Amino acid sequence: MPTTRQLLSSVQVARFVAHGFLRLDGIVPQELNDEALDAFAAGLPSVPYGTAVPKAFPEGSFARRLVELPAVAGALESLVGPDPTVDHHYVHTREPREGSAQPLHADAIIDVRPDAFDVQLMYYPREVTADMGGTLIVPGSQLRRTNESDTGRYQNLRGQIRLTCPAGTVVLLHHGIWHGGRRNDSDTVRHMYKIRFNPTVPQVRLWDTTDLDDPAVGEELGRTFPWYEPATGRLEIHNRIKLWRSLSADPDFDIAYWATRIANRPAQRSTA
Repeated sequence: MPTTRQLLSSVQVARFVAHGFLRLDGIVPQELNDEALDAFAAGLPSVPYGTAVPKAFPEGSFARRLVELPAVAGALESLVGPDPTVDHHYVHTREPREGSAQPLHADAIIDVRPDAFDVQLMYYPREVTADMGGTLIVPGSQLRRTNESDTGRYQNLRGQIRLTCPAGTVVLLHHGIWHGGRRNDSDTVRHMYKIRFNPTVPQVRLWDTTDLDDPAVGEELGRTFPWYEPATGRLEIHNRIKLWRSLSADPDFDIAYWATRIANRPAQRSTA
């Protein structure tokens, strides 16, 4: 198994900024997937809010080995930086034919930070099939500020994704994305282990920036999604521009002159 961390590219980070999540399909070795189920059954120890990763997850523990997998560690460092703290962690379990689902929601209260975000890791130790429900995600929803379950009245949105995935899949989400656990209509228990990470450094150019000028970066950031309204949906792209300016330390980055146009305030010239 490789041990060198695998930082994300600029295009991948731009895709995260646009979509609000990043999938790492089947990256966890089978032996760790098997160990995860035993760890879940035994119960994971509680972690106080804001605990450093080495203290939250002792060396050699299942959780520590999960977050130190090169692909996971590199992606986390690219998004929240080195030495993040653990906000909280929890195992979400859906029993077979449970008959209920979570309402669509964003985690916690309205978060108005314009230049920072937390990352939520969701790990699936077993294959998730369509009849197992999976996690519902609304791509591109993360920068539309909402308060916890205010979106719970929405049943279906165009372009939503109900996650199905192979065993050992890790999904990293922007903390503001709209999501919810679907009901499990199968005969198999479904587990999802969530860890929320808080950054401890400014989230500026933390990834591999060698492709920062790749035109694909702007293409990713300008992407639209089927549920966007013709007018209000444009604000999602404007919010991405503002976030990318902060993340990339490029105050002039723009898409189709949108941000530059509305920020234009020429200095008033003296008539003396």
